[in-house]
Amino acid sequence: METTGVTRSGGRAVSMNPDRQAFFLLRTVFTVAPIIFGLDKFTNILADWTIYLAPVATSVVPVPPQTFMYVVGVVEIIAGIAVALRPRFGSLLVAVWLLGIIVNLLVLGSFYDVALRDFGLMVAALALNRLSPARSGRLDR
Repeated sequence: METTGVTRSGGRAVSMNPDRQAFFLLRTVFTVAPIIFGLDKFTNILADWTIYLAPVATSVVPVPPQTFMYVVGVVEIIAGIAVALRPRFGSLLVAVWLLGIIVNLLVLGSFYDVALRDFGLMVAALALNRLSPARSGRLDR
């Protein structure tokens, strides 16, 4: 099997095959990004998240848009932690969450560029799921 990414560890060469590298890259981004975006739902530093919320969402769940975003933030933080601890499950949680965001944006009738970006992220989350090792009495690594 071809290996790449050779590094030095204790004076000897250590390498990792490309599918493990892809797994670690995707696991890292789908751990960090949801946690950062989830935390930002409480601060709105990166964006005013309520502009991305379709009004039908708050008519189904009758709360103010910012309160809705607080719940979204908590779910995103949980999803990021799930990817870190159990990437096979967490990646599916993130993929389903992204599908919900895509549907919300399509219902909103704008931000099609963001919906397309989130579709790409959803596909990447599904790729992480496929690369994640099955649990066999050990921690996913």
